[in-house]
Amino acid sequence: MRNVTTLIEQMTLEEKAGLCSGDNFWRTKGVERLGIPAINLSDGPHGLRAQGEEQDHLGVNESKPATCFPTAAGLASSWSVDLLEQLGAALGDEAQAEGLHVVLGPGANIKRSPLCGRNFEYFSEDPLLSSHLAAAHIRGTQSRGVGSSLKHFAANNQEHRRMSVDARIDERTLREIYLASFEHAVKEAQPWTVMCAYNRVNGEYCSEHRRLLTDILRDEWGFEGFVVSDWAAVNERVPGLVAGMELEMPASGGERDAQIVAAVREGQLDEAVLDQAVARLLTVFFRAVDARLEDAGFDAEAHHQLARRIARESMVLLQNDGTLPLANEQRVAVIGEFAERPRYQGGGSSHVNATRVEPLLEALETRGASFDYTKGFEIDRDAPDQQLEQDAATAASHADVAVLCLGLPDRHESEGYDRTHLDLPANQLALIEAVTAAQPNTVVVLANGAPIVMPWAGRVSAILEGYLGGQAVGAAVADLLYGEVSPGGKLAETFPQRLEDNPVHLNFPGEGDVVRYGEGIFVGYRYHDTHDVAPLFPFGHGLSYSHFDYANLTLSADTFNGDDQLTVSLDITNSGEREASEIVQLYLSDQTQTVPVAAQALRGFDRVTLAPGATERVEMTLSRRDFCWYDAERADWRLPTGSFEIRVGASSRDIRLTQCLEVRGDKTPLPAIDRNTLLGDLKAHDGAVRILREHLADIAEELPMLNDLMGRGGGDDLMDAMGHYLPLRAMISFSGFTEARLEALLKDLRATASAD
Repeated sequence: MRNVTTLIEQMTLEEKAGLCSGDNFWRTKGVERLGIPAINLSDGPHGLRAQGEEQDHLGVNESKPATCFPTAAGLASSWSVDLLEQLGAALGDEAQAEGLHVVLGPGANIKRSPLCGRNFEYFSEDPLLSSHLAAAHIRGTQSRGVGSSLKHFAANNQEHRRMSVDARIDERTLREIYLASFEHAVKEAQPWTVMCAYNRVNGEYCSEHRRLLTDILRDEWGFEGFVVSDWAAVNERVPGLVAGMELEMPASGGERDAQIVAAVREGQLDEAVLDQAVARLLTVFFRAVDARLEDAGFDAEAHHQLARRIARESMVLLQNDGTLPLANEQRVAVIGEFAERPRYQGGGSSHVNATRVEPLLEALETRGASFDYTKGFEIDRDAPDQQLEQDAATAASHADVAVLCLGLPDRHESEGYDRTHLDLPANQLALIEAVTAAQPNTVVVLANGAPIVMPWAGRVSAILEGYLGGQAVGAAVADLLYGEVSPGGKLAETFPQRLEDNPVHLNFPGEGDVVRYGEGIFVGYRYHDTHDVAPLFPFGHGLSYSHFDYANLTLSADTFNGDDQLTVSLDITNSGEREASEIVQLYLSDQTQTVPVAAQALRGFDRVTLAPGATERVEMTLSRRDFCWYDAERADWRLPTGSFEIRVGASSRDIRLTQCLEVRGDKTPLPAIDRNTLLGDLKAHDGAVRILREHLADIAEELPMLNDLMGRGGGDDLMDAMGHYLPLRAMISFSGFTEARLEALLKDLRATASAD
């Protein structure tokens, strides 16, 4: 057992400072004379990007072959913590085989806008779904003795000016949406490291944001590992160290190490701060090295088949008039270059050198399907080609059904820049027109990392959202097209009808280096459902080749006060003729309107697989936090009092069962008391009402605006409104109330507030 404290005492100041930055792009420094090891890190949310000695960050030098699994956009559509854990374990096995100690991922940033170029690498617009899937990913990887690096903390929701942009977010929104997407993953899965983001949050760079990295991440959430910078995210090294950012990556050429040393020697940095950082680093370094397996390996073919299974359980059947599944005897026209050159992963730092790639054409040949292939369009250009379109239309007209393989080319979405629109390329739009005019039975298979608009949806028979399905994408698509399995994925994000329907449209990507999160908590379906803006396809939507019935919703209690958990139970029956999966979604609707809230918010989910005719009792639990809103003024989560509606359904727009619940919430605290406090803000507090009635009894008769406060029903809406919004000081103007009496009233109200 190594004594970290003793080791730190034996280290020179230069050695300690040097431990806080990388040795090269992917490896940390070690201290050989003391037996302190270096560790190796690698990109890898959906597949490793391990490089040899010729290392770089953006993939100029090719990485070693690794399994390329579906990206997070698709993974999230599985809504399966079991699948995410299996994927994480597979990544851990491959990392062990390559001598890697930490895998950079998963990415838990919220999909604030569908334009974000890196959305393919993030899970969801909903923080509960995102954080639970991230936790499962981390558990899987770390079960193999390999660390995860949860990223990018925090509010890294766009690529435009990502290294300088300042995300201006109010505290309630930050807590309920953007931090909540990380919180459960940190608390439940304890990633070995957390990666801080490039951007600023409310004026401070994340790499030196003490409130994020220490006050919240460590002190509130109990994070035990170390914080690593995103590559080149460090602004000022010494303030970053003080804030809680222990490891700078990549190597700084000794420049930053010298800054730390100078700060200690000049008395600007307490050496104890450096020692604490080194202790955190050493703890993880030794854990990683001790977990290293000798002669580790992995079964590449088994991982390829795992990638296939994950992909087919993640793809979403958006639309189907009965054309799918296809029958083996049907003659199929397969159209689109993606069928032979699939887009199966995103661009940028997560690019994987796949062990092998299985296109749709290869998969169809393997299964002996009856099909003809035409190119239809060229991936590498956007301009329409009339000859290719005519060839495709002719092929479609001679087939029973056409399968169009469409999507976004690599250059349309990537790390480093955001999209500017939600359209397919012009040549693909022209192809849709040509093929649907020739063949009414047309199926569209999409390869994209984020939503697109579909003005053509009404012209096609079925739409299968394949997202970026990993190296086995072709086999997975074939499995679904021909009904080897029933589609079971559901959208983890809203597909808007138009870009303008997205709630952040007017606030994205900001002005200069400032982006204001003016939509507040109303992100994704929270906006669409609250403001009744119809989406193209709603959050949680996904079709099946089977049918499911929901029945017998029960609650474990009729009232809830936050002390215990509430169990929500219901029966799900597969009323179709084939085995299939259903993703049951639980939403809470806060009817109290204590503060502005979304019409509903996801608070639970479960994926169940049922044989035809089978019924399963599904149980989901709710805790106090699920009912709370964040009170920024008091820096705490508040449980409101009043009615909630429990809603269970197949999507946010397909609610099948509802039940009301009464919540007995927290005592309403008094606001800050001064002469400008409004009467209406005091009426929810019984003690304050008693004091007000005592002090105002003699003037209430002459002020009808006080009738509601005094418990006298007057029925005068104007007077009631005036009384509700009346500052305490204004009573002097409307009556014989004096400054002295006002001061006495304020004193008694403050005493009541203190007593609480």
